Amino acid sequence: MAGKSPISVTVALDPVQLVGVDGSPTAERRYSRDLPVETLCWLYEMMVVTRELDTEFINLKRQGELALFASCRGQEAAQVGASACLRKTDWLFPQYRELGAYLVRGISPGHVAAAWRGTWHGGLEFTKKCCAPISIPIGTQTLHAVGAAMAAQRLDEGSVTVAFLGDGATSEGDVHEALNSAAVFGAPCVFYVQNNQWAISLPVSKQTAAASLAHKSIGYGIPGIRVDGNDVLACYSVMAEAAARARSGGGPTLIEAVTYRLGPHTTADDPKRYRSQEEVDRWLARDPIPRYRTYLQRQGVWSQRLEERVAARAQRLRTELRDAVVGAPDFDVDDVFTTVFAEITPGLQEQRQQLRAELARSD
Repeated sequence: MAGKSPISVTVALDPVQLVGVDGSPTAERRYSRDLPVETLCWLYEMMVVTRELDTEFINLKRQGELALFASCRGQEAAQVGASACLRKTDWLFPQYRELGAYLVRGISPGHVAAAWRGTWHGGLEFTKKCCAPISIPIGTQTLHAVGAAMAAQRLDEGSVTVAFLGDGATSEGDVHEALNSAAVFGAPCVFYVQNNQWAISLPVSKQTAAASLAHKSIGYGIPGIRVDGNDVLACYSVMAEAAARARSGGGPTLIEAVTYRLGPHTTADDPKRYRSQEEVDRWLARDPIPRYRTYLQRQGVWSQRLEERVAARAQRLRTELRDAVVGAPDFDVDDVFTTVFAEITPGLQEQRQQLRAELARSD
């Protein structure tokens, strides 16, 4: 809480890693890999399903069914691992790339698609699952997460909040304010930075002069830790530790999940303009899905039956997504203005008339 004595913080530069790039267990002993077999298989299933649906979302955008889409290809382990260890009552505050976290929470792909189609009700299903709607403005969701965490703290709910953000967001003032407030008030909030190396075309080397993004925690007097974001078990364990600390009154943690965005920033981006294929190939060798599959094989957990079950579920969800999107009616643009307040304001009425006039000219 406010007024507590500052703590001494140090941050290790080497990321926590439980599964090596070759799929073998590492020498890490602080964090446990001893999860039930069912959980190990479920983590694999969620990563594969996330990637398959990610591909389908991109297909739908290319076919004109979505306004935009931000791919999470390559970041499946970071998202699935971090969200899988949380309670269903812990609130997630995502940015716009957390498809894996949405699926872990049980949000249907069709509702995710509704958000990317721009429908006013696209976020309703999110809040039913203790997940804030998709946030496009960079870093603003971190302030919301801290506010919700402070409310949970005062209500003694025993829940934590997780703010998902990217490396680029760490350069935003809102994120500084959120981290500072969470630290001062001991808010039960975890800041989960998916460092995917690029903020659109700006590399992480131009985001900070610090040794790492996790080292920023030192200035706030809170624990900071780097984790291999392509290692689903490491992400699971590090987030579980941070959530337990927050839940017990230990305050916030800053986690940097070191990963890579294999695809474009969004479907409106061409990454070939600013990064080399050689760089992409280096990260492809660290792809989280085949890496974890190899680990399961070495542990005697993977089976052809598991692979077939996962493939069948992925195909079923891809079909359900297409059925929910293709041919769906366009929403009435009036909804953008009439669903903000109980009664539309004069300012919104003026904006609505301006939009109607513009659409009439384009017709």
